[in-house]
Amino acid sequence: MESLGDTLWDVVISGTGLQQSLLALALSRSGKKILHIDPNEFYGGPEAAFSLQDAESWVARVSDGTGGLFKSASIAQSESAAGLSSSRAYSLALAPQLIHARSTLLSQLVASRAYRQVEFLAVGSFYIFKPSQDPAQQPSLSRIPSTREEVFSTTAVSTKAKRLLMKFLKFVLDYESSPQQETWQPYADAPLTDLLQTGFKMDAELQTYIVTLTLSLDGKISTKDGLAVIRRHLSSMGVYGPGFAAIYPKWGGLSEIAQVSCRAGAVGGAVYMLGTGIKETETAENEVKLQLTSGDTVKTRMLVRADDNPSDQTGISRLVAVVASPLNALFEAILEGAPRPAVAVIAFPAGSLSTAAAKASEYPVYLSAHSSDTGECPVGQSVLYLTTLATADAKEVLERALDAFVRTTSDGQAAQVLYQLQYEQLAGSDTSGVEGSIFTFPAPSSSLSFDDHTLEPVREAWKKIMGEAAAEAEYMAFEDREGAMDDDDAYE
Repeated sequence: MESLGDTLWDVVISGTGLQQSLLALALSRSGKKILHIDPNEFYGGPEAAFSLQDAESWVARVSDGTGGLFKSASIAQSESAAGLSSSRAYSLALAPQLIHARSTLLSQLVASRAYRQVEFLAVGSFYIFKPSQDPAQQPSLSRIPSTREEVFSTTAVSTKAKRLLMKFLKFVLDYESSPQQETWQPYADAPLTDLLQTGFKMDAELQTYIVTLTLSLDGKISTKDGLAVIRRHLSSMGVYGPGFAAIYPKWGGLSEIAQVSCRAGAVGGAVYMLGTGIKETETAENEVKLQLTSGDTVKTRMLVRADDNPSDQTGISRLVAVVASPLNALFEAILEGAPRPAVAVIAFPAGSLSTAAAKASEYPVYLSAHSSDTGECPVGQSVLYLTTLATADAKEVLERALDAFVRTTSDGQAAQVLYQLQYEQLAGSDTSGVEGSIFTFPAPSSSLSFDDHTLEPVREAWKKIMGEAAAEAEYMAFEDREGAMDDDDAYE
């Protein structure tokens, strides 16, 4: 058997983040000689999912300055942590992104047959947190109606607001047609709220309902981008079943897709080495020489890696919490025949929270509540992922949002917070780079829903590796391997 150094690899892929792993999937039937390495001892990179013990090790690495785009990571447990189960009972995701049913990612997973190895769960309702104007009363959560049936049945908005909402929802589904473009084109690059206020006469509350559906981290999404995102949400409703527009991969979100993709790469003949990074890179004509941390020296026609250099753009601050409650009220099917959702999304609009110094929150906070059905925590508990743009007050704002949420969803007594993981994720380059035989993926997206633009650099790298053969190959479309399982319904 040839050693690593004796082989001229067609490609060395560094890192097992989602993009690198999808590239391994795309190349899994190519017959190329592929070496796939990762300096981490786990799969998934910035999209990894951790047990409690793995999370501790990761926090230590971030604290040592070897966490790439992550910083300021910390863990806190309740004084009485008796409610926590064993470490492996948890799978806490670094990138808990929901995936809309109309996403190109799902089409590629189906065409490549990789979907059979992933179990998908329904993402349920979206809510708005409403602080109480009366200190004696509890704040509340208001469900956002996003279908015709929900608009008619909701009691959260007035009759006039329902008419405006129905008019807008109908408009969005056909917003690219010539007559509709005349309405929104003058506002294309302006905030979506300008169109909602001026073009549709919506008040601030109704505008918040609409903007929340975009999952915009700053609440200032442009009209052209906002309309595209909302139409994706509306057109995704009912694709895989009634009552939901998005799905979430069980066992840790995008981490599961990354691992399934790497398994496909291994079945296709790729060699995998965890705990192995690159110490030195030496480029020559049509070849890259790599000195690995394992002590091996390898040669490859192409190196594909990820960008982990921070940019000057604003990153995100995240708080992951485990609570001792199943939060059953959030995970109820709202339509007859709909599956029980495993995820619910709650938005805290800008200004709805305040710090101890009475400073109002500058940006929205989004809380994604996950039931034990996701496999991320034991039965009887839930995992909460809270996200906001990174500011000097972000950490405190997230803690305030967590406290407000558990009190709002309690029935007389707030659910106990058993565990908290906090960290910041810095922004990086949003474009791929090619320098000779080295291809660099952009930094991972911090969006709360999967952005299909993430897939474009993967296909770009695939074309470069495949060369002329790319013109005759069908991208991410594979026949069943011999002995593959029968088709199953992958969506639950």
